[in-house]
Amino acid sequence: MSTTITEKVRAGLGKRYAREKRFRAYGFISISLSLLFLVLLMVNIFSKGLPAFTSTYIKLDVTLDAQALGVTAESTPEQLRTANYSSVIQNSLQNLIPNVEDRKEKKALKSLVSGDAAYELQRMVLADPTLIGTNQSVWVLADDDIDQFHKGYVDRTAPEADRRIKDFQLTWLDKLEAEDRLTSKFNTTFFTNGDSREPEQAGILSALMGSIYTMSLTLLFSFPIGVMAAIYLEEFAPKNNWFVDFIEVNINNLAAVPSIIFGLLGLAIFIQIFGMPRSSALVGSFVLTLLILPTIIIASRAALKSVPPSIREAALGVGASKTQSVFHHVVPLAMPGILTGTIIGMAHAVGESAPLLMVGMVAFIVDVPGGITDPATILPVQIYLWADSPERAFTERTSAAIIILLAFMITMNLLAIVLRKQFERRW
Repeated sequence: MSTTITEKVRAGLGKRYAREKRFRAYGFISISLSLLFLVLLMVNIFSKGLPAFTSTYIKLDVTLDAQALGVTAESTPEQLRTANYSSVIQNSLQNLIPNVEDRKEKKALKSLVSGDAAYELQRMVLADPTLIGTNQSVWVLADDDIDQFHKGYVDRTAPEADRRIKDFQLTWLDKLEAEDRLTSKFNTTFFTNGDSREPEQAGILSALMGSIYTMSLTLLFSFPIGVMAAIYLEEFAPKNNWFVDFIEVNINNLAAVPSIIFGLLGLAIFIQIFGMPRSSALVGSFVLTLLILPTIIIASRAALKSVPPSIREAALGVGASKTQSVFHHVVPLAMPGILTGTIIGMAHAVGESAPLLMVGMVAFIVDVPGGITDPATILPVQIYLWADSPERAFTERTSAAIIILLAFMITMNLLAIVLRKQFERRW
């Protein structure tokens, strides 16, 4: 009898080992596919985004003629600010590319440089009015089409009707390149400007400042509320109470609610009922606070629960009150887990855009917000707006903004890991 059972077990061993091998193979294939897709995603983002960190500049020889500008070195700053810098740029371009008479070609010649070129001259003259009446060589930002050509995205062998740069413009650009008047420089505009309809002038500063305001307020509101709620539910709330159980179940359920629902809630309560300023960092932070509160509460409760009961009992045994045992002993020991959960919640919030669309943070924001009630947007929404723009130059700026956002989120997650490793206690 025992021999028969042993033979049956041995016969089944081969099948079990085969199933185990298949399970391991499935797991290996799944992980490999995930890594492959991740690598493809990163390669796609970085290959498109890295060129956005450089811009094309054109060297112009400008004559800051007082008559052409309409001002003198003794003019007031306000007069210097409103001087006719565009005519100086136009004269310089005509000197570089002479014999342009056709109206269409004149317009194309003017469009070689960005509209920021006139402001570059304005900044120079405002900084040093004695430049009026002198000749200067200045590198000015090129138009986004010229930038794309210089980066090799324009196929000059394609039919003229299929590209944005005409044949006569290619001749001009060849001349400028031969004279070393075209170059690539680090794109400081991307970090110092707000949004713009012109791709070469568009930057992330306004979205970055809006993100900083919104995330700072979100942390300020969500951390104390979430931690105090977790402490009460875990340490002080009565057990086997239907109301407490009802609250706990709903907190767990809120963590799985689609984020846009929180946007609708914020729109109804903060804007329509309380009349708070639309598109502001203040309202955005309230919405994100609602979004990440369940995450912070759940993570904080898990951290509090992980503290051994002997810590509480020892504190109570030497005469500490319940409140003292919790705030003097349990909470400090649970703080690494609480901070880790909070940072993960913040990393979740900084990548959200759907709830903020509902409270108006999708608006076109050019100026850098100066306060928490000023119109603002955040990086995910800025990425969404640029991704919807048809110009090729906005495509690379979209990927560049995603790189900045990924760097921020990876930093937040690394910080969470370091905090957990640094302060983790084992019993």
